[in-house]
Amino acid sequence: MRGDDRGDDDTVRRILTGLGDTWAVVGLSGNRARAAYGVAARLQEYGKRIVPVHPRAETVHGERGYASPADIPFPVDVVDVFVNASLAGAVADEAVAIGARAVWFQLGVVDEEAYARTRAAGLEMVMDRCPAIEIPRLEG
Repeated sequence: MRGDDRGDDDTVRRILTGLGDTWAVVGLSGNRARAAYGVAARLQEYGKRIVPVHPRAETVHGERGYASPADIPFPVDVVDVFVNASLAGAVADEAVAIGARAVWFQLGVVDEEAYARTRAAGLEMVMDRCPAIEIPRLEG
């Protein structure tokens, strides 16, 4: 694991173990071939409640979906972002607006300006990492 400005190991641990169990997974649909589908399943196995966020608002892994983070009618602890990096900054801003405690940009999702804005707003954040990879490191 690395300890750079994209979220050090302590931040990863805090987000996965201490910031709450409700994760909005932005980009999650019923498409089993997409990474978001498998990662969301792993988060559920780890004890997290996943909330699918996708324009189609599909039910995935038994959880009702919503079209955007703003549509979720209950508190969200972490916003996990599986969208193109060019769209990720707007999602991070939505996470701040809904009062999330952390933002997680998945592997390949990098937006340094969004990272700086999100951290300045007081949220924890990691970028370019995957919780499905990090969870076994915590367990092992």
